[in-house]
Parts: sequence; C-alpha cells; structure tokens
Amino acid sequence: MQYLETRCTLAAGATADAEDIVVALLAELGYESFETSENAVKAYIRKDIYDAGAVAAMPATYPAWIASIGTAEVKQENWNHVWESDFSMTVIADRCVIYAPFHTDIPDLPYKICILPQMSFGTGHHETTSLMIELLIEMEIKGKDVLDLGCGTGILAILASMMKAQSVCAVDIDEWAYRSTLENCERNGATHINVLQGGRSVVQGMSFDLILANINRNVLLEDIPACAACLKDGGCLQVSGFYRDDLSAITAEAEKNGLTFLSYAVKKDWTAAQYVKNRC
Repeated sequence: MQYLETRCTLAAGATADAEDIVVALLAELGYESFETSENAVKAYIRKDIYDAGAVAAMPATYPAWIASIGTAEVKQENWNHVWESDFSMTVIADRCVIYAPFHTDIPDLPYKICILPQMSFGTGHHETTSLMIELLIEMEIKGKDVLDLGCGTGILAILASMMKAQSVCAVDIDEWAYRSTLENCERNGATHINVLQGGRSVVQGMSFDLILANINRNVLLEDIPACAACLKDGGCLQVSGFYRDDLSAITAEAEKNGLTFLSYAVKKDWTAAQYVKNRC
C-alpha cells in the first residue's frame, strides 16, 4: 500500500493548540500517523483514500492555523531507514517495553515486544497505542479469544498472545501491515497468531471475547456494527484513534449496536474507550 506524506506549515501567530487542531482536522480526513516539529505537522495517509481537493483547501478554510500545505509520495525504500533513525525504545506503564532489533540493554519487564515497523504504524510511541496497551495489560484475557482489527505492526495482537489469550486474530487491509505483522509475530515467537489481510468482512461469522481497534474516528464508526456482531455476550470492545471530542459520537454508535459504555482514558487529548456487550 502506497502512503503519502502531507506537510502543514502552521500560520504565523497561530495559537498554542494549533498543532492539536491541525492533527484533528487531518485525522478527520483519514490520516493515520502524525509527526510534529517547530511550526509544522507531518501526517501520513494511504494513497487510495487521499482527498486532494479537501487537503488543498485547508489553508483557505483554516487560515488561522494553516499557512501552507503540500503532499508527496513516501518512498517505500526509505521508510525503514527513517523509522530506524528515529525509533527509540519505549516503556509503557512500567510493565511493557517496545524495542527494535537494533536496540540493546532491554529492561527486564513482564512484556517485551520487538517491533520493526516496515511501512506500518503502531510502535507504541503514539498516545493511542500506549493507551491501548495500558488498558489491555490491566485486563484478564487468559483463555479468551481476541481480535486486533487494523493491527498495523501487530503490537496489540502480540501483547494479547503474551498475556495467554486462547486465540488471537490480527487483521489489516494494508498489505505492508499484513506482512509487517507476520514478521513481527515470528520475531516475537507468536507464530500461532492468525494474521489475515482484509477489512472487517474477513472476520464475519467469527466470535471474540475482546476486540481491539486502534484506527481512526471515521473507520471506527463504520466498523462498530461489525465489531458488535462479532462480540460474544459479555465481550469487550476497546477502541482508540480519536480525540476526546469524538467520544460522544463513538459511544452513540456503540450504544446503537447494543454495546454499553464502560470507561475511557485520555492522553494529550487522544482517547481510548471500552464497551461491553450484554454484560452478564
């Protein structure tokens, strides 16, 4: 899957929260990953869902925050080098460490996950991934059936496997994510994880005790009905990839599909939430 990089130069005199606002606007358009630097935001989106007209109109539509915007293709052969040069080891909740094959002196924590991104997202560095991990490691999932929908690098599926889930299925529509998950599963000795390429339709008819979906607001709203249909009674849907202001819309869609809100957590305005189906 080809990705595009969009660079937004922030307007002179923009408010202190301009970066967060621009990230939220881009997330609405389907952008998946973001980097911020002085006076700029870089964001990444799949080429097949890129809306050139909507992106080009942003400086005129939001002049208080965006001065200029430009988009270019990400060269796949350069992607891993970029990640390796900027991929630091990260520790989450003092229980899980995410590291790359080239790191040394790995701390001895209960969960040690080795990840090489390879054109997919989900390294533990972004707030949404760390939120998902923090919530997951507080759950008792031993013996349960788990789905990681939109698995990216497979990091959540691998963690679920390490936590003794009975079965784990990892699904992503992106070919690079699919291949990356397969390689990362092998790298972590989690080769029993069922890795599938495709969208929500590939798990139709399956059932799970826990569904993890760290995607984005618009895709989540589309996927919640299918997730609810795949959940067993008493099963949990845990989602992230959206801002706190979007929680009400996510919750409304979940409730419309028979799910009950349990809790949510926030980190730098990014939000993760949990819902349960027909709690016993």
